[in-house]
Amino acid sequence: MTKTSFLLAGALCAAITGSAAGNAQPAQSGGTATYWMSAETTSGLAAMAGTSGGRPSRGAMLGAMMGGRGPGMGGNPGYVHNLRLELGSPRRPSGMPQADHFIPAGLGAGPSLPLLSPEPAAPPPVRPNMAPGMGDGGANGRILIYWGCGEHVRPGQPYEIDLAALRSGRVPPAMAALAVHAMTPPSPATSATFGEWPNQRSNTAIPATGSLVGDHVIRGNYTPDIRFTLAPGQDFLAPIQLTSNTRAPSGAVPLAWNPVANARAYFLTATGAAENETIILWSSSEIQFSQMGAFDYLSQEEIARLLQQRVLLQPSTTQCTVPAEVAGRVQAASLMMNAFGPEADFSYPARPARAPRGWAPDWTVKLRTRASYVGMLGQDMAAMMRGQDQGQQPREEPRRRRNPLGGLGRILGQ
Repeated sequence: MTKTSFLLAGALCAAITGSAAGNAQPAQSGGTATYWMSAETTSGLAAMAGTSGGRPSRGAMLGAMMGGRGPGMGGNPGYVHNLRLELGSPRRPSGMPQADHFIPAGLGAGPSLPLLSPEPAAPPPVRPNMAPGMGDGGANGRILIYWGCGEHVRPGQPYEIDLAALRSGRVPPAMAALAVHAMTPPSPATSATFGEWPNQRSNTAIPATGSLVGDHVIRGNYTPDIRFTLAPGQDFLAPIQLTSNTRAPSGAVPLAWNPVANARAYFLTATGAAENETIILWSSSEIQFSQMGAFDYLSQEEIARLLQQRVLLQPSTTQCTVPAEVAGRVQAASLMMNAFGPEADFSYPARPARAPRGWAPDWTVKLRTRASYVGMLGQDMAAMMRGQDQGQQPREEPRRRRNPLGGLGRILGQ
């Protein structure tokens, strides 16, 4: 499979789918300031490299293992907390924009986090035969899409997508069905003034023991003072912990996990390459689902809709089997899992029960939560670190120095 084909498949899945408060200047009046907090708990391979979302690079994973940062190594709890802060305001400051989020001591990240306004980004260069977000236009091959939990796939699978046809603009009808409604946080494009964290000036790591519970204050020269309190239950979710991820005699891979407290729904995917420039995509959806946009946060309304459509798994679910026809066709397939959590919303003044048309508070705050896991399908992390192949017992090799990364090194070297 060519690199361009992988880029095209990834783009297809995604597209179809400062100073303290004492120095702040008075902000202009008018408009609603909007503040979003995105709190994610990441476990698996991504946590080893300290990254969130997507598969970390081979070098980052190997570096983390060699540096003793793997799960259970050197006191590593096996998960990390990631926090993203986004402040959008219709107001413009009289000087340079500045804002700070004063955080509870329990977060373990200092007294405050600076919200930096990014510099305008230059538009990306346009190359010949390039569709935006779809690689350089030279990809061939196909994508085979499977769905549903079970020992074997259901009749009518897989659904095939020809990359050459897609490149020419012929989008299959199934790709447009059941689109995921993405959330729209504040951004530079929708705000007169925008601030974010982490940024190039501050990217303080949030400890795995850090908590959002407590009093929060956002203060700056382009926003009114924003004050709210997060209670227990309005916090990072617990990490996703798999209890089963080994291949069965049939070739299928039964997956099982500990329930994540407060999770509203689950969604799993597996992705790998097969012969003849073929990409294999599988999801835990009970219906044909060609879009993988559910990797990101989902609103509570969208979670309810996708649960009703049987795209997401119910919060009581603790197991799902990847069919043999999927697991048996790919080598070193990636496994991704999401647990979508609750939201918390605040405003000032508080929203009335029957808000009139055009009601506009001084500010609004949204906290959204999720937990994510990135790993290798059919590979137990502890066994890989011991240097064992799945289903085999460790053997004595007195004359051969064993690779300290064991099975993981072999997988990442492919």
